[in-house]
Amino acid sequence: MIVRIKFTKTGSSKFVGHLDLLRYFQKAFRRAKLDLTYSQGFNPHPLITIAAPLGVGLTSEGEYLDVTLNSCDEPAIMIDRINEAMANNISVTDFIILPEGSKNAMAVIAAADYNISLREGYDFLSINDFRDKFRDFYNQDSIMIIKKTKKSEKEMDLKPLIYKYEFLDNYDLSQNDGYIPLIHLQLATGSANNIKPELVLETFCEFAGISYNPFVFATHRVELYGDIGKGKERDLVPLNKMNN
Repeated sequence: MIVRIKFTKTGSSKFVGHLDLLRYFQKAFRRAKLDLTYSQGFNPHPLITIAAPLGVGLTSEGEYLDVTLNSCDEPAIMIDRINEAMANNISVTDFIILPEGSKNAMAVIAAADYNISLREGYDFLSINDFRDKFRDFYNQDSIMIIKKTKKSEKEMDLKPLIYKYEFLDNYDLSQNDGYIPLIHLQLATGSANNIKPELVLETFCEFAGISYNPFVFATHRVELYGDIGKGKERDLVPLNKMNN
């Protein structure tokens, strides 16, 4: 059976990269005595995939992984078992047994929510100026950029991939004390289109004529979504609520 697990990644765990996080879960699942299914071949390993790996330095309350198990207990029992084997700052919040034949999280992911805040004391725009300039930035007919990959560069319009934005007055900054809430972004995420919040911030700063410094922003991922809409109509649903 395939199980989808939702988890948080906060505090110092934001400095743990994707591959190290995968190894961490392999060890934690063994400590929790999960009945893991292993791959075949000369180097068997647990069948675990993490949806949309989070960038180093980002925190999250909406991360997901899929793991294949031979058997398991009730979800509430499994959550407790796993969390007892986990270290601080990474915690399982949901455990869903997927219907047979479901696609994995990496295949269905379509969007992500982010909250972005600014380090206090940094010489940036005032809150009112930021809001005015971001509205002007988004209200352009198009936001053309050159997106660089490891192998190539291509021109693309960023605007259709920013699904929503909302200015923040306040949100829980317990993981990023000393930061001022700025903006909530919902961005295209997945294999077809994948836009990072850092790219939006960098492009905005260029538009506003100010220097972009990635180290003065704190980015917190709130949720990951799949799209159950038909045709061009988007209908985004959190990955733990999808009936695959």
